[in-house]
Amino acid sequence: MAPEFSRSYLQQLIAGGHARLDGVLAGTASRRVRAGQQLMLVLVPTEESRAYTPQPMALVVLYEDEHLLVLDKPAGLVVHPAPGNWSGTLLNGLLAHHVTAATLPRAGIVHRLDKDTSGVMMVGKTLAAVTALVRDIAARDVYRRYLALAHGVTPAGSFTVEAPIGRDPHVRVRMAVVPVAAGGRQARTDVRRLGVSDGGGDAASALSCTLHTGRTHQIRVHLASLGHPLVADALYGGHMALGMQRQALHATELRLAHPVTRVPLAFGCQPPVDFAAAWAQIPGVAGLAG
Repeated sequence: MAPEFSRSYLQQLIAGGHARLDGVLAGTASRRVRAGQQLMLVLVPTEESRAYTPQPMALVVLYEDEHLLVLDKPAGLVVHPAPGNWSGTLLNGLLAHHVTAATLPRAGIVHRLDKDTSGVMMVGKTLAAVTALVRDIAARDVYRRYLALAHGVTPAGSFTVEAPIGRDPHVRVRMAVVPVAAGGRQARTDVRRLGVSDGGGDAASALSCTLHTGRTHQIRVHLASLGHPLVADALYGGHMALGMQRQALHATELRLAHPVTRVPLAFGCQPPVDFAAAWAQIPGVAGLAG
């Protein structure tokens, strides 16, 4: 018996070849052990335990002082360690960027962008800043605007999607519009159509999306619920188009009060090359990507 270790950890040791029974490699956790047999386990750190390791990486810094860091996150960078991505994340980079990160919850990360979403995001560098940023986000005092390319022709002009979001009860890696009574949390996205492609049956809409809440996958879920999934967002029904091979979503604008001085700050972030090339294929939207 080893009550100080979880069953899953012990199973990982066996599966990883770190267990021997009477000197012979024990390759399966279901094997029965008889009285008098000798079982030897070599304890090795879990992948998760190695997740909070500083890893130097190039960060595109838009603003930095002793309290606040604002970054341009590239598409493909995971923000926080999770199963399948225990290293090479933004959190690992932040731990290497400044020593105080190790003392902060999630190294100061107060909101996330999905792995394949590019653009501007903020990070607290002190506990006071993290606390203030979390408070401001909860109070909806932080302005966050995204550019998106969605399949089909969305309603013209401006419209609002207000629908609660929760874990998809059928596909656990997805979120979905879920009633509050079933665990959904209120979510609101303001959308403005900036242009539409001449794609006929494969038309696409260029959109500006402003978040009032910050639920997981919010823009992706809200647009998909209307029948307009993001271009190349396979998880929610999109497919590759306009040259995009990752979900067509870019965080382009951030406005907030400095978490300590309360001075108003505003940041804009131009889309990366792939998104900009796709965006340029929508008639009439030139100059609207900033």
